[in-house]
Amino acid sequence: MTGELIGLLGFGDARRMGLEFLPRRLEGVFCLEVRWAGNLPLPVRAYRRFQGQYLAFAFLEALEGFPGPYRRILGVTEVDLYVPGLNFVFGLARQGGRCCVVSVARLRPAFYGLPHDEVVFRSRVVKEAVHELGHTFCLSHCPNPQCVMHFSNCLADTDRKSEGFCPKCRRALDECLLGQL
Repeated sequence: MTGELIGLLGFGDARRMGLEFLPRRLEGVFCLEVRWAGNLPLPVRAYRRFQGQYLAFAFLEALEGFPGPYRRILGVTEVDLYVPGLNFVFGLARQGGRCCVVSVARLRPAFYGLPHDEVVFRSRVVKEAVHELGHTFCLSHCPNPQCVMHFSNCLADTDRKSEGFCPKCRRALDECLLGQL
């Protein structure tokens, strides 16, 4: 059985991303220990030069074989991600799988030519990390626009939703966590 840990992996140098706050924030949501597990190289074959983006599925593939005592693994990257059919994604997970990935590229105000705002940046990162990890715990998208599991079609959707789950999604998460112990 895997451990009761969530592992965080940076694609590239995670220390440069300014995410030292993330483990504690995720621990408060999932009641599981969260640890930095290291760094992986960018999956170079996933880069699409004509788009200037990386195919997000390749990041999940890179995470799936990562060893260790981790119940779930969250990869974080600074590069812009996409999946076929969508111009970009903030993150990606396989529902009920072990791994997920979040890109911080479009979560930074500077991506849109705005001044840096650390509070806004941190809140966005937490929301997207919780959202993608939620999928790994079998949660689907929620119709409640305030719930962290609501689909973010744009950054305004991410900013509108809370960092927490609606009561229905929280119950589903708790049932999943209890069922997997």
